[in-house]
Amino acid sequence: MTELLTVKNLKTYYPITGGVFGRQIGTIKAVDDVSFSVRSGETLGLVGESGCGKSTTGRSILRLTEPTSGEILFDGVSITRLKPRELRSIRRNLQLVFQDPFASLNPRHNVEKILEEPLVVHGIGSSQERKKRVHEILEIVGLSSYHARRYPHQFSGGQRQRIGIARALITQPKLIVADEPVSALDVSIQSQVLNLMQDLQREFGLTYLFIAHDLSVVRHISDRVGVMYLGRIVELAPKDELYDRPLHPYTKALLSAVPNPDPDAKRERIILQGDVPSPANPPGGCAFHPRCSEAREVCRTTRPPLGDVGDGHYAACHLYNE
Repeated sequence: MTELLTVKNLKTYYPITGGVFGRQIGTIKAVDDVSFSVRSGETLGLVGESGCGKSTTGRSILRLTEPTSGEILFDGVSITRLKPRELRSIRRNLQLVFQDPFASLNPRHNVEKILEEPLVVHGIGSSQERKKRVHEILEIVGLSSYHARRYPHQFSGGQRQRIGIARALITQPKLIVADEPVSALDVSIQSQVLNLMQDLQREFGLTYLFIAHDLSVVRHISDRVGVMYLGRIVELAPKDELYDRPLHPYTKALLSAVPNPDPDAKRERIILQGDVPSPANPPGGCAFHPRCSEAREVCRTTRPPLGDVGDGHYAACHLYNE
């Protein structure tokens, strides 16, 4: 499979201002030197604690948040510095499914207008063709054409997320960034939405960047998984390799916290000490070393690169980079 998306050394920093004149007094390093690629037709999952930079990474790739530096290649084209008019022609192939299915839908518009708007923006089809496409896409995501006349508040959470998926799908994109698309839904509805996304991927050849904090959800839908900590990817591997043989101490701690449905299964619970450091003042060396039970002196002074340890498994840890 060819690489559809390539992210190189992506950084997204936010200024901290203070004082009477609002001068910059610091920097929040939300995304700090992230690199990865997504192959056409696959799903790459991004996991990590809240505040680790997952959502900012996704928004920076779509340039909803402007990255500070780095390069983003989509389908062989560098989109990092494209002007708004040039970016618009590519945007129809880059779509986003938001976390909150209610806040992301305009309450003043009915479903038909919400779904038709992307087609109008990109100049796709005549008015009649757009309305036909809206009804078709509603059927595809498991709703009915008569739902087009209703408003967002008249739907359940799961139905609203289906509308959000339909809006992302209606321009026939190549890549969809799904930012916690099921975290606001009941568990029973989560499985329905995940199965829908997998069916749509097979039918339309979609590529997903799937952002979540629920490790069981990510394992269900992803082909490969990247683990983020404090704005950096610390481990990246095929899903079975990552879940069966985690290498980074942070990944091990995350996986040890996943509930096991087998009451007789015994698993060592790894309790992390301390709190996540502030991205405004990250630790030197390996960002995880203040909480790592296996940290050594080199971890305090030298930042480990994301190194290949074999079989497509990458880890940013001095324990394996020697």
